[in-house]
Amino acid sequence: MRIVLTYLIHVEWVKNCATSTPSFNIAQFFLLLNHQLLPLILNKAEFDPKVSYFFGNYLVGRKTRYCWNNFSSPFFDINIGVRQGSALSPILLALYLSPIFYIFEKRVKTLEISISVLSFIDNGLLISQNKSLLIVNSNLFCSYYIMSHLLKQFGLSIEQGKTEIFHFSRSHGIFDPLPLDLSTPGGPVLQSNENWKYLSFIFNRKLSFHLHIDFYINKAISTVKSMKMLGNLSRGLILSQKCLLYRLCILSIALYRFSLWFYNKALLLYPLKVFRAI
Repeated sequence: MRIVLTYLIHVEWVKNCATSTPSFNIAQFFLLLNHQLLPLILNKAEFDPKVSYFFGNYLVGRKTRYCWNNFSSPFFDINIGVRQGSALSPILLALYLSPIFYIFEKRVKTLEISISVLSFIDNGLLISQNKSLLIVNSNLFCSYYIMSHLLKQFGLSIEQGKTEIFHFSRSHGIFDPLPLDLSTPGGPVLQSNENWKYLSFIFNRKLSFHLHIDFYINKAISTVKSMKMLGNLSRGLILSQKCLLYRLCILSIALYRFSLWFYNKALLLYPLKVFRAI
């Protein structure tokens, strides 16, 4: 998802277009899946009737109760939602969202709104790209209204307090984008910050990734220093164990998703050389 977003931004920069993207979060996504609607969606997607029948019975007759120390509550019926730790839950939620995105794309196409959508489970991005920020804001306002309305029809809602917006631009001068007022569809007034942390990635407007690299290099160095605490009273880790921890843990932190920013002559390789020397 992050690689696709980075690619879309660079493609439009060639055309001198800026990219703006509000991120939204679906509130209580795992808990609000409608059990009666899901089999209808599976039938509409032309799954085998046995699959629809299985999930129609798989989610029926479930109960839960709360326990705290010696206290146990009575059982409660669970008529909606899926278990967040289940391996099937992400698949069911993706199937549940598929008609929402299909209807959304048809409506924005009918209205001639240039917008793209990316989704990662309950996190979504609306992406608008244009040379004019006024047109970008207009597209984002309309698409946000359509998306929030569709989610309500499917028994879901956007968690307004987590909605953010970020603008990507290669402008060397002062870049002061207009705020996005989403108060009409029930959302907040969004202001863009200098940096944006999304799904453990730190973006800035020019996609330089300096802050992202510095953050994970410092985190990796802190992990290296904490390795001294591993061991027992008689001895610490042997050399082979330290090498194994370094390769499995330290490097995976320092190079977290390096595919976003890595290329042969990247200036960002310098902090990694300093880290290697440590």
